[in-house]
Amino acid sequence: MSRERFDAVVVGSGPNGLGAAVELARAGRSVLVLEARDRIGGGCRTAELTIAGFQHDICSAVHPMAVASPFLRGLPLAEHGLEWIHPEIPLAHPMDDGSAAVLDRSLTTTAESLGVDATTYPAWMQPLVDRWEAIFADAMKPLGIPTHPFALARFGLRAIRPAAALARSAFRGEHARALFAGLAGHSVLPLEKPVSSAIALMLAIAGHVDGWPMPRGGAQALSDALASYLKSMGGEIRTGELVTSMRQLPTDGPVLFDVSPAQLSQIAREELPAGYRRRLERYRYGFGVFKLDWALSGPIPWRAEACRGAGTVHLGGSLEEIAASERAVGRGQHPDRPYVLVCQPSRFDPSRAPSGMHTGWAYCHVPNGSTEDRTEAIENQMDRFAPGFRDLIVERHTITPAWLEQHNPNCVGGDVIGGAADLGQMFFRPMARAVPYRTPHPRVWLCSASTPPGGGVHGLCGYHAARAVLA
Repeated sequence: MSRERFDAVVVGSGPNGLGAAVELARAGRSVLVLEARDRIGGGCRTAELTIAGFQHDICSAVHPMAVASPFLRGLPLAEHGLEWIHPEIPLAHPMDDGSAAVLDRSLTTTAESLGVDATTYPAWMQPLVDRWEAIFADAMKPLGIPTHPFALARFGLRAIRPAAALARSAFRGEHARALFAGLAGHSVLPLEKPVSSAIALMLAIAGHVDGWPMPRGGAQALSDALASYLKSMGGEIRTGELVTSMRQLPTDGPVLFDVSPAQLSQIAREELPAGYRRRLERYRYGFGVFKLDWALSGPIPWRAEACRGAGTVHLGGSLEEIAASERAVGRGQHPDRPYVLVCQPSRFDPSRAPSGMHTGWAYCHVPNGSTEDRTEAIENQMDRFAPGFRDLIVERHTITPAWLEQHNPNCVGGDVIGGAADLGQMFFRPMARAVPYRTPHPRVWLCSASTPPGGGVHGLCGYHAARAVLA
């Protein structure tokens, strides 16, 4: 490694690592990013996983929190090649009768898909949508004194509730309840747990404000745009650089780690007190994921017309079925009918597949570290709502929890959100500290999704860590 010295070093090039580096560079600091893999991106990478010419997103694919992020939305990423594609419908949730609930940017269009809750839903959501910037500004930062206390309180009183209970109390019909349950599934918690409503509300608000877009060309385009912007400010990125010790790093200044608490404990084992390392090693990780990527001979043949115009589709039918699925995973089981998240990018971005062909992407939750093959369970759910789907499969690629962790060590046991986001770890990640990014060693900082505000592609863990370093 070069003997050149930098003001700061960032270890890991996921959205949070790149976000931290960008914010430090914007403050005039010289920054080096070190990435162990041969390509940057962490959870935002794209590759030909099945057949040459089919571009698949390895982890994240659709990015509502990126376009809503108070940090990322202020960066000139369009000048560095990032183009957002907005599907006709952000999200669809098919039902067994062939109908579908939709999350549309228009509250009115959303309401029209919700039957008996057509007037209830917009009245319930409009106040949150109207104050979305205030809510996101306070909800997506470390716990502290809110800048907009009344807006945050309105949001928080709902967000802290279990999603299943909130959906039943807010809505009368199956469509609205199912739509909310599918959104709450992104919490990666049983829907009876407190705060499982928080991410459902955030995703709904983001969908109504900015939609659920995807980067043209794949998630890699977001990582590449952040890297290009960083380099334009003099930042440097080196790939293929596995960091195992602080002694490797060309800086006498701060080192920001976009890694899991377990990795931090090992890399900085000589710098961190034993007691702090033990607390890092007790950090709890959430459900894993089992993911399939398909090369398809045609578009997915959804029974519900709305699903054909949706970038994201949630499979699982009713609130009760989705709640039962996530509850079973929480008990260490593998439900026969899993809640499945589906993305169909090639419907809206022809660059993802050869002419006339398509890509598909789906995953379900599994117990952390699961070794069970969930291919049949996922594809059964696909055939349930898109009869004949299996006939279109040309090639499939399987991502198990072990594969995912090997590809990205931050995904411990297949956990893609950086740790369980339950009541005990949503606000205090990786542990309760006044400045959660700071460690007992003055040069060692944590900036991964295992810090506030947690999982998702928004770059805010890195941004807030960088601001804490600069302070």
